[in-house]
Amino acid sequence: MGDWNLGLGTLREVVLSRLADLLDNPKCGWRQLADAVSMQPQFRCSEKELMSCSLQVLSAKGSPSRSLLAMLADRNCSLGFLLQCLRKIEHREAVQYLTSTVMEQIRITVHPQSQKIPEGGRLVLNCQGSGFSGLVYQWFKGKEEVLSGNSPDLVLGPLSQDQQGYYICRVSQGDSFVFSQWAHVTVIQPSSSSSGSSSSFFPSSVSGLHITQQPQDLAIAEGDCLCLECKAEGNPPPQYQWYHNKQPLSPANKPNLMIPCVTTADRGKYSCRVYNLYHEVWSNQAHVEIGPGFCGPSWDESDEGFTPCPARQLSNFYATDKVALLMGNMNYQHHRQLRAPMADVHELTNLLRQLDFKVVSLLDLNRQEMHSAVTEFLLLLDRGVYGLLYFAGHGYENYGNSFMVPIDAPASYTSEHCLWVQDVLQRMQERETGLNVFLLDMCRKRNLNDDIIPQPGPLKVTANIVFGYATCVDAEAYEVNKDDLSNGIFISFLKQRLLEDEKVTVMLDRVAEDMGQCEITRGRQALELRSNLSERRALTDRIQCTDCPAATSARNLQWAIAHVLPESRYLHFDCGVKVQLGFAAEFSNIMIIYTRIMDQPKDIISCTAQLSDFSEGVDVDLKLTNQENLQDAGSLLFDFEAPPRPEMKKLYTRLRALQRLKKELTFTVCLQYQYTNMDEEVQEKQTVSVGKPLVAKLNLHEPRLPRSFSASSSSDLHTFSLPESSSFPEGLESSVPASETSSIGSASTCWSYYPHLGEVSGHSKQVNVPEETFSPEFLEGDRPQPLSAESKSLPHDCLEDLSFQFRTKQNFHSC
Repeated sequence: MGDWNLGLGTLREVVLSRLADLLDNPKCGWRQLADAVSMQPQFRCSEKELMSCSLQVLSAKGSPSRSLLAMLADRNCSLGFLLQCLRKIEHREAVQYLTSTVMEQIRITVHPQSQKIPEGGRLVLNCQGSGFSGLVYQWFKGKEEVLSGNSPDLVLGPLSQDQQGYYICRVSQGDSFVFSQWAHVTVIQPSSSSSGSSSSFFPSSVSGLHITQQPQDLAIAEGDCLCLECKAEGNPPPQYQWYHNKQPLSPANKPNLMIPCVTTADRGKYSCRVYNLYHEVWSNQAHVEIGPGFCGPSWDESDEGFTPCPARQLSNFYATDKVALLMGNMNYQHHRQLRAPMADVHELTNLLRQLDFKVVSLLDLNRQEMHSAVTEFLLLLDRGVYGLLYFAGHGYENYGNSFMVPIDAPASYTSEHCLWVQDVLQRMQERETGLNVFLLDMCRKRNLNDDIIPQPGPLKVTANIVFGYATCVDAEAYEVNKDDLSNGIFISFLKQRLLEDEKVTVMLDRVAEDMGQCEITRGRQALELRSNLSERRALTDRIQCTDCPAATSARNLQWAIAHVLPESRYLHFDCGVKVQLGFAAEFSNIMIIYTRIMDQPKDIISCTAQLSDFSEGVDVDLKLTNQENLQDAGSLLFDFEAPPRPEMKKLYTRLRALQRLKKELTFTVCLQYQYTNMDEEVQEKQTVSVGKPLVAKLNLHEPRLPRSFSASSSSDLHTFSLPESSSFPEGLESSVPASETSSIGSASTCWSYYPHLGEVSGHSKQVNVPEETFSPEFLEGDRPQPLSAESKSLPHDCLEDLSFQFRTKQNFHSC
């Protein structure tokens, strides 16, 4: 039973928050409670304290009741006295909630498991309890307490025979306690005849987690029950978490996943994260296809009943790979600035990565950089690959030809200053891709300055092209300005449909219907589709390896080499201060650097590490450098669940336009500190070089070779060869078999820029690392968290309820 003598501070935060919600009302709330607790002088609140509680309403998440409860907890108010006061003010709902919460017995959620461990090995037993905060754990072997066992995990090793036996854990809080189940630990002596027998017999106790049964692909009908299973062995015993399309399912923390009566919304990719205290592994992805309901009962004479028709089979179409180039131009030199491309490219990147696309995301490119980026993108394409190109920015269309406008286009620009979409399409087709998707989020008004009618070369007869224009011919595309972030109308609707497992044209048709049903877009902007797609190809189609693994490995290396972040490093200064440098990618050409003081002598009272003197070419706004939060540093896309601890403050600096970096990135770390017995600050400096991070390795500022993309081109992935003496970056080497070592083409025409291979050696840890993830040190809690755009983007279901300011994505001074 619950212990009413425990302090108010022992309640979990979720319980305190719920109590505060119940007390945040004027008739029977926190003020009445404050009067009731004043019967004991130590809990009496002053007028100043009551005013402080009252002022909490001025904060968005402030709660007067929560503030009062915190004061009572600091004064060691017991749960019994709080309950007595709640009864006095006749707050029945709060009394019932507190009673049911406190009276709840402590429960064991994870019991220790019996194990067989080889002699000399390490034993890890785990027990988890729920109930009050501050639970106390005690471990026993038989009736004897294990002196070192005072935490949820009991770790013993190296094991000897006298440690064999039965173990149990006691979980307590005050007078309340509960025991776990017994766990039998058997210590096995290694066989003298076989030197490796014990390790082979107990692989999980030596090598961590091991998945013994993988989830399998399924094709079922609507209304059926979905059942997936993942089994694993490990020491400590494994725990499970299931994911659907890379989003965690709740509750889904058992080896078996069961979803009754599925709908088409349940189709997609399922995987299971298996983990324990020391290890983590992921299962294979299981592709689940949800077909239409039963086609009608049919009579089977051999059975006594009806038999449903067989479930629809998985799609026969697949991609040999998926690559995407996303370009967003905002900060034009001679034209009106745009705001939406940053958020649009960011959100589309996150969605495409969920569909296993290799994504290159770039902001603010001039003509040369756009041309080079497209050329590099085409080198990632090959037979059967799905290619997607998205552009957001200013644009126009003349005589059926569309043009993307770079940021350096002059005031009266023509086609010679822009990128010709139809030319890119023709070059794309020459790569014999399985699917070409163009998404153009730009205006299609006439450009009166341009009277040239370009003539594209003949297109191949390939039924694999899909055009999605954000607006109709001779119309404008709009963005929606709201708060700090903006969204384009097109992406606001597309992001609601992109992950649907439908033929790509069907998915885009639904986007068009959504736009047509919205009041604010009707008559302003309508999606236009052009397609010659004759097969049911979808962006959700699986990737299936080709008969040329060397080409696949080369493509992986091509993409990954341009998304390598510098490793986190530590700088040691003469005064004894240790500074950490960390790096994160916001886009493929935008990087964030943070500094953090990790250690400082006791006689130093203040200490900061700031960045300065950046190498030429990188775009840095000095007013936004060395900021205490990411928003002040110019980044609007990062969202953290909890602020860093005060003692772990960071300073952030955002570097843009990395594609223009011609030399290695260098900067100075300036350490400013003050001793306790000195009034003046002291400075120390260190110069740091981190090579060419992210897309800087591609040298997009350099002109590319004339276009020639025939199958016999020297840049074709199937014809690559690499001398045996060549060295791959650490972590990427394993993706290319030794017998199939592949080059990546010439340094000037491929994603990997090999003249400076030393720049990236040791930085990349895996081939397919997304570019928009943190290095492990970037977040508190010692593990990276997924990035997410702030909730200021335009929600699909609220479009008609908001007032917006429209801005066009086209600007002609002569119009």
